[in-house]
Amino acid sequence: MIDDEPKKYLTESSLKKLKAEYETLKIKKIPEIADRINEAKQQGDLSENAEYHQAKEDMAWAQGRLLELEHIFHISEVIDDSARKSSEVSVGCTVVAELNGKTKEFTIVGQQEANPSKGMISNESPLGDAFIGRKKGDKVEVITPSGPQTYKILEIQLN
Repeated sequence: MIDDEPKKYLTESSLKKLKAEYETLKIKKIPEIADRINEAKQQGDLSENAEYHQAKEDMAWAQGRLLELEHIFHISEVIDDSARKSSEVSVGCTVVAELNGKTKEFTIVGQQEANPSKGMISNESPLGDAFIGRKKGDKVEVITPSGPQTYKILEIQLN
């Protein structure tokens, strides 16, 4: 890890999911792929063996994902729910905000959990970063490709 690399934030549930994926890859998937490679090798000529080449590609992906997960574990910090203040927006909160007369909900999550189509925005995104530390009633201006947008925080919910 690079010393100045910022910490990434995860919720406890997200960490559990990533650890389960890690264990499944390490204990089940990678050994299964290794068996497929061995079986394909026993079939003879590898240059025209599609099963062998697919299994090698699958192994490269699985090992790469394992390394990626290890890196995530190394640089991540689990959000401490007890340290959060209900009066300020922080990672793990849901923000109810108004934009142009419409109410929208955003849950502030770590980068690994972000899914904007489900209203889960990263604390590192321009909007997520702008919300962090703000309070109910604050107006938050965010520069978007279509110009500045002003959100008014109506409610902050601890999740």
